[in-house]
This record gives sequence, structure tokens and C-alpha cells, in this order.
Amino acid sequence: MNLYVGNLSFKTMDDELKAAFEAFGTVSAARVVMDKFTGKSKGFAFVEMPNDAEAKAAIQGLDGKDLQGRPLRVNEAQPKPAGGPRREFRDRGPRY
Repeated sequence: MNLYVGNLSFKTMDDELKAAFEAFGTVSAARVVMDKFTGKSKGFAFVEMPNDAEAKAAIQGLDGKDLQGRPLRVNEAQPKPAGGPRREFRDRGPRY
């Protein structure tokens, strides 16, 4: 099961997050989402747990619990909504 973890401290790293979730079972991946321009955390992450029962236990056990001074928000990750069509950039000439 893929879990969404929100309200993370900007100092939280992948290994710290993984350790918190391993208290509830096997963790196959823990990824803190980083801003591609600044390299800093965006304050949320995704954790993958292969066993659904362990993942549900982690949701119940960690949702609202403090990690590095912030209460976590943990729930099952939802698929990313499909975006609309991308707009095309066109050079329309000089703007006076």
C-alpha cells in the first residue's frame, strides 16, 4: 500500500521516515519529496508498505503523532489527478 505522509518537518530525511514506519512492519520505500530547484523538502513524503494490514496499522499509529516537532498526517495515497491539456508557448512578437 502506498501511503501519503504530510506535515513533515523540513529536516526529516528518508531514513528517519523509514525508521518511524518500520515500527509497524516492512517498509519497501520511503521518499521525502524534494523541490527540484532548491533541493529542500516540500514537507510531504510517500511510504510504500507491501502488507496492507501493516500499512493500516501505521496509519492508525502515526496519524497525528509528533515527528521532529510536527504532527504527521498519514493516509492512503490517492492517484494523481489527470491534468488538463498543456498550453503551448508561442512567440507573438514584441510587446510595446
